Amino acid sequence: MNASHHPARPNRRHFIAAAGAAAIALSLGAPASATARPADRGRPVPAGTVPPRLTPLPLSSITLLNSPFRENMRRTCAYLLFVDPDRLLHTFRLNAGLPSSAEPCGGWEDPAVQLRGHSTGHLLSGLAQAHANTEDDAYAAKGRVIVDALAACQAASPAARYTPGYLSAFPEQVFDQLEAGGRPWAPYYTIHKIMAGLLDQYLLSGNYQALDVVRSMAAWVETRTSRLTVDQMQTLVLRVEFGGMNEVLSNLYLVTGDPAHLRTARRFDHEDLYGPLAAGRDELDGRHANTEIAKIVGAAREYEATGEQRYRDIAAYFWDTVVHHHSYAIGGNSNQEFFGPPGEIVSRLSEVTCENCNSYNMLKLGRQLFLHDPGNAAYMDHYEWTLYNQMLGEQDPDAEHGFVTYYTGLWAGSQRQVKGGLGTAPGSYSSDYDNFSCDHGTGMETHTKFADSIYFRSEDALWVNLFIPSQVTWAERGVTLRQETRYPDADTTRLTVTSGGGRFTLKVRIPGWLADHRSHARVRVNGRPAGVHSEPGTYLALTRNWRSGDVVEVALPMEPVWRPAPDNPQVRSLSHGPVVLAGAYGSTVSQTIPHIDPASVRRLPRSSTEFTATADGAQVSLLPFHRIQHQHYNVYWAVSPKAGREREIVHYAFDEGHGSTTADSLRSFPDGELAAGAGWTAGRTGAAVALDSAAGGHVVLPPGLLTGLAELTVSAWVRVDSLSNSARVFDLGYHKDTYLFLAVRTGTGKARAALKIAGMEAEDFIDASDALPQGRWTHVALTVGGGTGVLYVDGVESGRNDAMVSSPLLLGTTTHNYLGRSQNSKHPYLQGAIDGFRVHNRALSATDVAALFRTDA
Repeated sequence: MNASHHPARPNRRHFIAAAGAAAIALSLGAPASATARPADRGRPVPAGTVPPRLTPLPLSSITLLNSPFRENMRRTCAYLLFVDPDRLLHTFRLNAGLPSSAEPCGGWEDPAVQLRGHSTGHLLSGLAQAHANTEDDAYAAKGRVIVDALAACQAASPAARYTPGYLSAFPEQVFDQLEAGGRPWAPYYTIHKIMAGLLDQYLLSGNYQALDVVRSMAAWVETRTSRLTVDQMQTLVLRVEFGGMNEVLSNLYLVTGDPAHLRTARRFDHEDLYGPLAAGRDELDGRHANTEIAKIVGAAREYEATGEQRYRDIAAYFWDTVVHHHSYAIGGNSNQEFFGPPGEIVSRLSEVTCENCNSYNMLKLGRQLFLHDPGNAAYMDHYEWTLYNQMLGEQDPDAEHGFVTYYTGLWAGSQRQVKGGLGTAPGSYSSDYDNFSCDHGTGMETHTKFADSIYFRSEDALWVNLFIPSQVTWAERGVTLRQETRYPDADTTRLTVTSGGGRFTLKVRIPGWLADHRSHARVRVNGRPAGVHSEPGTYLALTRNWRSGDVVEVALPMEPVWRPAPDNPQVRSLSHGPVVLAGAYGSTVSQTIPHIDPASVRRLPRSSTEFTATADGAQVSLLPFHRIQHQHYNVYWAVSPKAGREREIVHYAFDEGHGSTTADSLRSFPDGELAAGAGWTAGRTGAAVALDSAAGGHVVLPPGLLTGLAELTVSAWVRVDSLSNSARVFDLGYHKDTYLFLAVRTGTGKARAALKIAGMEAEDFIDASDALPQGRWTHVALTVGGGTGVLYVDGVESGRNDAMVSSPLLLGTTTHNYLGRSQNSKHPYLQGAIDGFRVHNRALSATDVAALFRTDA
């Protein structure tokens, strides 16, 4: 790549100069008055808006110095200049009735795919950001070509029998289908991307034609949506993914002051999501993550546009909920693109966790919230953590054009991969033309805007948020600051005033992760201790009369820290400072989460971030996760608990004979509950629970029965009155992909016990010699430990598996523990009765199981 296309030292070109001053205009800036149209000069800030308390510095004022961030940007910039705009414009032109002989693209830009056109919007944003940061006109020139072509398509739309202002790569009739109750693939999602790209072209490259085109598109959206009732919008339009339509329309309002844009933006407020969040309720389970995150990014902008506290409350509660209750060790969220119940992490691992688009949008949200609430450093803590551990590593460092992945898989042995289908294969990265997806698009933006959150400013302070090698010019104060660091490979960053000076405050983030370490931040000014102290998760304030040559050194001592998963404290990730350390496994595919010896972790000589450890009896290299490419890896590790005495840990005897609850006779766990058609009957001794399958009768046992058990024995007496395939004696787990169960019979005609964690390709199972007997009391016992599972019927071994892949230790706190019911709602309930349910913390021997059978009998 030509050196002129590298992030370059800024010269503060004309229209960028005003960006830092116009805080209300998107917190990004607007074209300077020198090039503004008369109508733009002196435009008043719209009434009711809430300016951010901090202002980002213009991208032109920040130079990225040598670092992985600069290298990622260089590769992405090479792609931006390489990609043929005519190929992306092909479907736009054909849709508008204009000629095109360009070769069609693949992936989501394929002429037969409903989302075609979205990548052009991302490309416009990437070009605008690259231009603003490097000041290389090649990016702006390419943007002008694309915008001019889109303007021509928009102008031709009435002749193609579309409503004036319509601009898309697919027919407008798709919106008729949407409004009629159909489920087309996210048409407003694509409209949002195009509008956002056009607006970025105006704001960051001074392209007024782009502003004209996006305003015409907004007018089309206003026309289209104004004829619909609130109910039609909520139940028809907003039930299909629409990206950040409320965001881009609010942004346009903040730029133009046209109230029509804000009015239209608010039509995209999805109350099905906003209502619970406004009331402080987490109802995210089962929702498509990136669909919802984009709506909340819009809510944050609507707060700025209206000043209505409800929008801010919604956005802040959502961010806090997702970050603290729905995020994986690397900061990303979602499994198979959907949120699960809060706290379920290990139980929802797979190769398709952490869609990268989600984190792209979560960083936008956290950044915007921080600008309004700079006292909450947690926003930038999460920003840093996710930036290093997910976004930096989504790009292939060996690809000339900076190809990226779709997901960041976290199941054992995952590789960075894109979404399967549409010309892609698991384990691969994107490509030049055959793999346009949402993450290919957001990748063009992520890797051209690293400079946008390193520094912010207030009237009298410069805020240092991220420790990325860079140089910043604070034009309003005439100050230039240079940041030199090898962070996170080293624990110190050095900030030097290279020109200018004066009295102001330098505010430096002291990361929240430091609270997990035994050391404190150390700060020196011009070689001497600063004499100030700042708690982790806050900003250190240094106020003085600064002069050229002043140097601030901030040391943030790092050490390995184990972080338990919320749903399983025996499964942990390992971090060092702000980076997650992962096991580099090369071509070796882990079948399940490896067991690691925490005491074996050793730092390599002459390295600050590379370690080794012993896992599954072998030595493994531990590296910063973002560096592990083109090989299998492990981020989560199983840590065996300290061995305790052998004992029975729970025993539900079901001797109550009345009521709707049953007690653990050991008083270790709360009562179980008889649900639906469960009642009482005579048991082996005393009473037992009777289960009516037609009424859905079952017993709900409390969470955590199996927590911390590296081996176990589960036993019970069961009377099967009617054999049904897949009916459960017990099923202990979270959902249909994470469980330990015993079924009375499967399609093989035999009883089966099985163990599975969500990421496993297949379950570990033990088949008995036959189905469980019908019409009589039968004792069943399942032992699992040391890679062996044995199923006993009436004290005698009936089935065995000596090659168990997984361990009960990986099950964790199992929030759904049932007797007589499956985790899978499609399976039948058990018709019969259950008595004497027990769990031991060891895999009992055959002799012990036989003795247990005789004792109970």
